[in-house]
Formats: sequence, structure tokens, C-alpha cells
Amino acid sequence: MESNSKIDYQELKERLDTVHVESRKEKQHKSGKLTAWERICLLIDEGTFVETNVYIEHRCTYFSMQNKKQEGDGVITGYGKVDGRTVCVYAQDFTVFGGSISKMNAKKIADIQMKALQMKVPIIGLFDSGGARVQEGIQSLSGHGNIFFNNVKTSGIIPQISAIMGPCAGGASYSPALTDFILMVEGTSNMFITGPRVVKEAIGQVVSMDDLGGTETHSIMSGMADFVAQDDKLCIAYIKKLLSYLPDNYKKRPNVYKVAPFNMIKKEKINDIVPMSNRQPFDTHEVIKCLTDEGSIMEMKEKYAPNIITALARIGGYPVGIIANQSSQKSGCIDIDAADKAAGFIRICDSFNIPLINLVDVSGFYPGKEQEQRGIIRHGAKMLFAYSEAEVLKVTVILRKAYGGSYLAMCSKELGADMVYAWPNAEIAVMSAEAAIDVLYKDASEEGKEKYRNEYKKQFMTPFEAAHNGYVDEVIVPSETRKKIINILSMYQEQAVDENKIPHKNIPM
Repeated sequence: MESNSKIDYQELKERLDTVHVESRKEKQHKSGKLTAWERICLLIDEGTFVETNVYIEHRCTYFSMQNKKQEGDGVITGYGKVDGRTVCVYAQDFTVFGGSISKMNAKKIADIQMKALQMKVPIIGLFDSGGARVQEGIQSLSGHGNIFFNNVKTSGIIPQISAIMGPCAGGASYSPALTDFILMVEGTSNMFITGPRVVKEAIGQVVSMDDLGGTETHSIMSGMADFVAQDDKLCIAYIKKLLSYLPDNYKKRPNVYKVAPFNMIKKEKINDIVPMSNRQPFDTHEVIKCLTDEGSIMEMKEKYAPNIITALARIGGYPVGIIANQSSQKSGCIDIDAADKAAGFIRICDSFNIPLINLVDVSGFYPGKEQEQRGIIRHGAKMLFAYSEAEVLKVTVILRKAYGGSYLAMCSKELGADMVYAWPNAEIAVMSAEAAIDVLYKDASEEGKEKYRNEYKKQFMTPFEAAHNGYVDEVIVPSETRKKIINILSMYQEQAVDENKIPHKNIPM
């Protein structure tokens, strides 16, 4: 029997073409940005993208909005594969209503967030939006709230990655702040709560968008940006690289690379990096390079709180998180920003079963009135809390100095280190010999102090004193460090993740 109705495939095709229309593509490109659809195509493996809620439209009737509808409503959502792994993704479309967030637009994002949670796979948000859709008022705010709620619901369960690839204004900026990683694009991305116009009206301050929330602001001063890319294509490449260090969810381990390229020259070079004098600075990046596989280092928040280094890398093909004191910056002391930076990184690594390698050369917490008044005690405690709570493998290597409370804060055995190594010239004590003698023998002559200093150094400023008391497992030459770490990582990798593991939320640090 012949049907009275006929499917109009041409109409369906034209309708879909309208959904993905890029009428302002040229303008987007002139701004130095790719379109939402181009970004999706760059990120997702060809032919694997499954788009969701394709034809959703807003329902606003205020300000003649009923006459201004676009199917899709300014955001593309769906799931597909990145280098063969399933991920969920949403990309805001600045060419449609400036990418502004409506109630229905937010529903698309909230739905894909829940899909990611259901599938237990990473979710990636590509942000390019002017913020709330003003015409909708509280309906738009409600949509924002649903997104924020889902950010927290999924926190610590699946990796959440946010890429700021244009404006991210107003309340919308809280969503990336609730995720695990934030990437920004130089010259085109901005992130702020109140824009220049509102700031001027509210407090009379004249400020540019870049000064308020550009890449320099967030990579150096606020610490919001983990990575900064030069353009959209590099940003997508960074996302793909970042994913390679992460598992799908909190109950899995990251993938191990079978091929681990390593320049054997570095094996011996590491013996000569750390100066004999504990007062002479050096670049800890050089130690990290000598321990890790070629080209595997992905440093986070590189320009923010540079006195501590946080990086993802591979050692023998095994993904690791590295936390290291940088003696060339503030003598490697831990200040408020460094403590927050490290604590946040520890919790992310712990959430996603990434072993922590801690490289220690620290003389203390950064001193001074300003640090104390701003709460260095509270912020330093975040590191102590994060290390103590972390159940992931923790290997600590004391390179040179490890003094006082900062020694504990860099993951001593008391804070849960599974293995502690020390290099032969390591000094583990409450304070330096000079400072200790000034306290113990403050009235002694200079000649007497020199004698006491030498005695103190001989007794306490040696890793063997700590090893004799069980605080250091082994004293090793630097060139043995990589091999020792790989051996531990190989055995850790063989162990299954505890099926009863309880995820913890990653509260923004």
C-alpha cells in the first residue's frame, strides 16, 4: 500500500544546514577565532560525532524574541571520540545570539553534562559567549544554575576541561572555575564577572577587557588559566594532549605509553644539576627534564606562583603529576599562591589516579607580615590536607633542602608518602645550621658559633640521620632516581583501582 506522506529528505538536509549555518563565519575568522562547528571538527575524530538536541529553540517572547529564533540556539552539544576515546563536548556558537545562554541553551549543556556522567567519560566545554541572555532575565539565570550544579555533581568523578576561546562573561565564568582544567587563547579569550562598562558605571574605573580578564591576567595574576595557547588550533591540540594523561573516570587509571623515548645522556647529567651550596639557586626544570620521557612535560599554571612547579608528564611511559620547589624563585619557599596551586593539583591527580612525584628543595614557608595577614597558615594547611587525604601513589625525592613545616608540606612520610628517597647532599632539619645555632647559642662568640654549626651539620644536616630514624627509605645518587621511580610505577600500575573508592569533589583552590 502506498503511503500518502512522503519524507522530504531535501527539506531535512536544508533544515540541518540551517542549524549549522555559519552566516557570520567571516566575522568570526576576522576576530582570530574558529566557529563552534570548526572547533568540534578539529577536536572530534572524523565521522564519530553524535549531536544531541539538534533543533532546540529558545522560548522567549519578550523584546520580540519570538521573531528571532535559530534552531540549535547558540550551542552545539554531543559526544564522539578523541584519539579513539569517547568524550562529551559542548561548543558555544558566538555567531548565534553572541553565544548567550538561554534557558533552552543551558538545557542542552546540562543534558550533555548528565550524559557524560552517565557514560563516565570526560566532558569538554568550548566557551565563546557574552554570558546570560538578557532578554530572558531569571530564566537565563536558572539555566546557569543548572550548569553549575552539574559541574559540581560531576566533579571528581569524570575529568572536566574548559577552553575559553572567546568571551566568557558574567556568571557564566563560574562554570569553568568549577572544572578541573582551564585553557585560554591569547588575544581572543577573556573571562570576568563584570565587564568594563559595568565596572566604569559601578566604581568609575576605566579598564580594558584584557586587563580585566585576558590571558595575562589569568595566567600570571589570578592563576585561573592552566594553559595558554596562541590560537584555537593549538588550544584544541592542548586539549588532546591533556586528555592523554587522564583516565575516563575516577575508577580507571590513565593509559600507559609503551614507547618511552628517553635521552640516556640525561641519566648522568642529573648528577651535576644541584649545586653543592644550599644557598645557590638552580632551575628545577632541569631535574624534571632528566627524569621524564622526551617531550612529555605539560606544565600547568607555568607563570603563576612560579616558586612551585606543577606538571603532568610521563616517566617510563607512566603518567605522573610532578610537584617541585623552584629554588630560583623566592628560594623555593611556599607562599599563599604556591600552596593553593599545589593543593589544587594534588586533588586533581588524586581524583584521577595519577601518581604524584614530589621533588623537594624547600627552606620554609615564605615569611613576612603580608603573608601572615593574608592567611599563609590557612592556605598552607590546604597542602597538608590535600597530601594527607590523597590515596594515590606518592613518591618523594629530597633533592637538597627540606626544612621545618615546609618539609612536611612537601609530602613527608607522615603525610602519606609511600616512598621517600633523598640525594646524598640532602639536608632534613627544622632549619638551617646557621639559623639553628643563632637560636641555640645566640650569645656564643663567632668562633664558638662556627664550631657549633659544624657539629650541627655533622649530626643533623645529612640524609642518613633521617634514614636511620625511618623517615627516608633510601639515600640514592641522582642518576638512580628515574629507574627507582619507574620500578615503583610499574608495580603500582598492576594494582586495580579500589572498586570501593569514594570520589571527592575538587573545590576550586
